Amino acid sequence: MKQIAIVTGGSSGIGLYTAKALASKGFTVYTLGRKPFSCEGLHHICADVTDEEALGRAVGQILENEQTIDLVINNAGFGISGAVEFTDTAEAQRQFDVNFFGMVRMNHVILPQMRKQGFGRIINISSVAAPLPIPFQTYYSAAKAAIDAYTMALVNELRPYGITVCAIRPGDIATGFTAARKKSTLGDDSYGGRISRSVAKMEHDEQNGIRPEVAARSICRIAMKKSSKPLVTIGLTYRLFTVLAKLLPCRLINYIVGLLYAK
Repeated sequence: MKQIAIVTGGSSGIGLYTAKALASKGFTVYTLGRKPFSCEGLHHICADVTDEEALGRAVGQILENEQTIDLVINNAGFGISGAVEFTDTAEAQRQFDVNFFGMVRMNHVILPQMRKQGFGRIINISSVAAPLPIPFQTYYSAAKAAIDAYTMALVNELRPYGITVCAIRPGDIATGFTAARKKSTLGDDSYGGRISRSVAKMEHDEQNGIRPEVAARSICRIAMKKSSKPLVTIGLTYRLFTVLAKLLPCRLINYIVGLLYAK
């Protein structure tokens, strides 16, 4: 019997490549996204992660076709950048509403089914920006850090029910995420041009980062495991960074990040 997977934000970027990788491994894959989308070998349902009722209907539709749901990958998200002082609180809330609470909503509608069937695996896509918060990308970093904390707690909540949970932390990946980021240089004069320099550095690193198909293969491999560490960083360089973040004094590691992204 084929395993059934759901990938939110599965119509572009690493979500799409991950969905294709899972399909190549024999999964029946349903992608969820806001807009209509078609790709051979994938089943798409229009559902916005900010709408819990729509997510519930999507899960119901899938269960009409399938007996179980084995895997959920919470990938939907977007980025904003800019100085905290000049970022509207509504924009910060929107960042959390999609990147963090979108995951929360998806898990809220899927967990009753997984607990009932006695198994399931949930993968939450985090970021290296969680353990290494990036200046002028503060709210993105904070939302990803919230995903890490949520995942660690959820692992222990679900342990008795055969449901495993993992947050995967990619580093820089060369996708359309960079162009889609909502960038603001408001206040750049007051900040001595540091906002625009920081964003330019981020974009350069991203476009020279891991190819999305490579990242997707790593995500697929981890997702197919029965269990794993609750927090997994992909990419050798980024694993080194996260190890250093644990070993070095907080003040020192934050100073180094500041040299890279806040000069």
